[in-house]
Amino acid sequence: MSNEFIKFGTDGWRAIIADDFTVQNVRLVAQATAEYFLTLSPEPTAVIGYDTRFASATFAKATAEVFAANGVKTYLSREPVPTPVTSYGIVTRKATGGVVITASHNPGNWNGFKVKSSNGSSLEPENVAIIEKRIHELFPVEIKTIPATEAFAKGLLEYVSMFQEYADHIATLVDLEAIRKSDIKIAVDSMHGAGIGYLKRILNCGNKLAELHNDINPLFPDMNQPEPIDANLHSLSSFIKSEHYDVGLATDGDADRLGVMDENGNFMTQLEVCALLAYYLLEFRKERGPIVKSITTTEMLYGLGKLYKVQVEEVNVGFKYVAPVMIKTNAIMGCEESGGYGFCGHIPERDGILAGLYFIDLMLKTNMKPSEILKKVFDLVGPHYYNRIDVKFDASKKDAIIARLRDNRPEQILGVNVIDVKTDDGFKYYLEDGSWLLIRFSGTEPLLRTYTETNSPERVKAFLKECANMAGI
Repeated sequence: MSNEFIKFGTDGWRAIIADDFTVQNVRLVAQATAEYFLTLSPEPTAVIGYDTRFASATFAKATAEVFAANGVKTYLSREPVPTPVTSYGIVTRKATGGVVITASHNPGNWNGFKVKSSNGSSLEPENVAIIEKRIHELFPVEIKTIPATEAFAKGLLEYVSMFQEYADHIATLVDLEAIRKSDIKIAVDSMHGAGIGYLKRILNCGNKLAELHNDINPLFPDMNQPEPIDANLHSLSSFIKSEHYDVGLATDGDADRLGVMDENGNFMTQLEVCALLAYYLLEFRKERGPIVKSITTTEMLYGLGKLYKVQVEEVNVGFKYVAPVMIKTNAIMGCEESGGYGFCGHIPERDGILAGLYFIDLMLKTNMKPSEILKKVFDLVGPHYYNRIDVKFDASKKDAIIARLRDNRPEQILGVNVIDVKTDDGFKYYLEDGSWLLIRFSGTEPLLRTYTETNSPERVKAFLKECANMAGI
């Protein structure tokens, strides 16, 4: 038997429950992670959180038992908790690191193991590689573990609730009272995930906030998966239209991502939301400093950066690449196309809850509906339209797809000159008119992702079709 199948993707190790994601394999990953934490401190501590998926609490307990057996003092959440809340819990406890048991936005038969650093961010790729290497070395070495009751009795395990400390911190970042006093009606779709009740409890604004899918259900009914994208938010859209709400906010399975619907029940793309949040920080909070974006995120940030005289840095996909640059440059914001947004003054990690509150505050400060704010930003930087299509593919054809793209660099795409091609993370084509296309493989699933951003909805469709042709799928 081999452990080679355990590989960390864009954000942690993910696999199908009871297939590869078993208690024994989680213990194996926990052992390697505990050993890594022991290299950082003679008396390491760790915070463990988990989401609402099937057996997440069991996997979290198994991880805590391995940590404790290895001498890592562990703080284990009493209940399902959003990933950003766990990250903030790491910071407040000055822990060596942490773990979140979650598969984020993946379908319900998946689960995952995210490792966090001492600042609450995703662990840096070079340190993830250390853990992964150790996993592959361990088998069949015995894994250390002790029962949770024994760990608790020895003071190696402590059960914690992290809501209030997180909520108190959020109250220092957003004028919650002003939102409570406003007339903004907010619809929240918690997607049966770990974010259930968080916005409702933090805002405490009575019947001005309605919450959908606010029960724990690891099957994630009424959606393909707990990913806050248009295809999964039909119920939220219908509710906004029928009940005349002003905005819809959706958090994914572990609440580190945000999806937004406008007052008409129309989905706002993650790139549009990214630009609006950047506009909010720059125009209304008067923040100044770099903005860090993944290669899949909007070019509108360059337009805003020019207007407000701030630098924009571009990195590969994954917040594990965004966060280190945020820290290094003291950035005011980090963002990625999946709906992950991180902010200065908080943790260098995605937070769908805080992003949602900032979006509401933007509506309050502009006294505009979401569609009106978007028009305002389009007036500043020009119209930008975007979409992404994911296509399942036969894994055996991956090398052939890569070779096809590598060996057939186009000089033009649909009659527009290609001025640059980047291959750091997939194949990204920059066009003369400011449009871009990207073809890359998912880091966690057998999917080929195709992306584009351009100046009209019609060209979006044409460019995505061309992406498929170029990849030969």
